[in-house]
Formats: sequence, structure tokens, C-alpha cells
Amino acid sequence: MTIDRTIPIKNIYYMLTYAFKELRHNNYEYIAGESFDNIYDLFAEIISKGIAYLLKQGLHKEYAIIEDTLTTLRGKLDIQGTIKEKISQRTCLACEYDELTANNLYNAIVKTTVNLLLGKSDIKIERKRSLRKLMLFFDGVDTMNPSFIRWDSLRYDRNSRTYQMLHSLCYFILKNQLLSTEQGDTKMPQFSDEHMNLLFQRFVIEYYKRHHPEYKASAKQIKWNVSDNSVSSSSMLPIMQSDITLTLDERTLIIDTKYYSRNFQEHFGKPTFHSSNIYQIHTYVMNEDKDHTGNVDGLLLYAKTAADIQPYGNFKTNDGNILMVRTMDLSRDFEHIKNDLDKLVIY
Repeated sequence: MTIDRTIPIKNIYYMLTYAFKELRHNNYEYIAGESFDNIYDLFAEIISKGIAYLLKQGLHKEYAIIEDTLTTLRGKLDIQGTIKEKISQRTCLACEYDELTANNLYNAIVKTTVNLLLGKSDIKIERKRSLRKLMLFFDGVDTMNPSFIRWDSLRYDRNSRTYQMLHSLCYFILKNQLLSTEQGDTKMPQFSDEHMNLLFQRFVIEYYKRHHPEYKASAKQIKWNVSDNSVSSSSMLPIMQSDITLTLDERTLIIDTKYYSRNFQEHFGKPTFHSSNIYQIHTYVMNEDKDHTGNVDGLLLYAKTAADIQPYGNFKTNDGNILMVRTMDLSRDFEHIKNDLDKLVIY
């Protein structure tokens, strides 16, 4: 089965295994041989497997302040609350105490996402059945409005990699749902270009980290090549955040991944490269190569669309920097995709 642009679901899974190292461990491997009707069916299976693993480890718990009326003192006495109890002729004490609970943001995100998946017709019945059984262990966990989730408040360590992977999938699903709701669409939305671009970007950088350790691969910020005298003004300049920067000895390749429905813009009926993309990669290269060595190159890497014409080009600056435009067909056998990525760094 496929999604947009005829990308096989299996290829999406392979991309996920690079984007999230967790999927290469803890017995997720069998998923590659499964049949999935759509990407959300795949996500449901991964989330189901991830939750089962979480339950073996124990759900993440945090201390929360509990306010309750008790017959005996526990924790700190709430004077005002106790007075109200006395006025009401009740003999209880109003107490405040800390309690270790699984009812926290980490688990609420998972439960909120699962509840969304359970309400969709796109997910196979057997996967829904599995998710419902797992939700019995989330009985005391609240759900929440996805709009109010503070994703930037989540923190992970080496013991919470499963949560990190699950939350990334939850983020894609919940953000897509919000977009769908805003557009008045009650069906399960297609995986958006924005989220596919994030996956594409993460897949590419992790591929090079894994298979080309000779390169230093990072998503570095590029500094503006401006004089020290303009410090006050430079603070207002936008951040230049590269998708992927590969460095080997004296040479650097800056890669910017693009996943669009249309890889060209039109100018008087003629297809041309997206001007903003060209300006962006050119700016990155020129500012990174502040000494004009010609050792910094740039690559715009587009995911192939169904259009007859696909982006391709080579340009050379006066300093000798090479700017390339390439297209990657994500619908091909995954071994071909890997081979294409290997060839990109040989130019």
C-alpha cells in the first residue's frame, strides 16, 4: 500500500527506523514484514508496540500536589480548607500532599493520541482492539486538548527514548488532526507535506550519521558573515538553520531537504526553481564560506513528485562553490534510495 506520491508504506517505515533509533531495537523489526493500509495504520502498530514496551518498564511517573479531605493528617495541613470543614460540621482535615502519579503530560499525550486513532475508520480492527487493551493501564491518566500541549516542555534522557519516539509520532498525528479540523475535514488527513518534510530531513541526516561516519553530520546554525560593528543590528537577523551539514576535512556540504506537492514555481507559464529555495541555499553557502575558499557547497534535495519535469541543476559561484539541485524518488526500492544517498556525497 502507498500514500501520497506512491511512496510505499514500507519505505515510510524504513525512514522512521533511521529517524528514530528506538525502532531498530526492542523487537520492532517484525513490523517491516506487516501489511498496512495507510500510514496511520502503521503508526497505530508502532504506538501499540511502544506502549507495550513502556508498560514493561513502568509508565513515567511524576510527583503531583494532591488536595484532599482526610480523617487523618497527611502531608501539609490546609488551614483554610480545614476551617471550612469545621464550619460544615465535618470532622475531616484538608490536606496537601505529594503523590507519585502516572497522570502527567508524558502519558496524557500518548492517551490523547490513542483515543484519536480509536475514533478513526482508517485503523484496522485488530489494531484498535490491541490499543483498547493497552489503554486499561492508562485508566487514571487524563486526556487533553492537543492545542494546549506544551511540546517544548518535554525532556528526555537515555531511559526515555521510547517516549521520545512515541511523542514524535503523536506530534505528527495530533498536529495533522488540528490542521484537518481547521479545514473542516472530519476524515483522517493525509500525512502533510510539512510533516513529511520533517521525516525526510531527519531520515537523511541519520542515514549519513549511520552509513558515512567519515563525515561530521549535524544540523548546525550558520552564522551571518557580518562585521563586529553591526552587533546591535545583527541580533535582528533571522536564524540560518541548516537541515544537514556534512563536513569532511576542509570541505563542507550543506543540504536542504524539500518535500513539496509542487517542486517548481511558474513564471509567465514557465517552470522555474523556487526562488526562495535558491536564495536560501545560496545565502547559507556564502555565509558559511566567509573566507571565500570555495570549499563549501550546497544541495537542494527535493522529494520526487508525479510531475513530468523534476528539479535538477548545477551552478558554480565565482569563488568555486557548487550549488546543486537534485530529486530523490522515495517510491523506489529502499536499496535504490540508499544508493542514491551514497552517490549524492560523491560529486
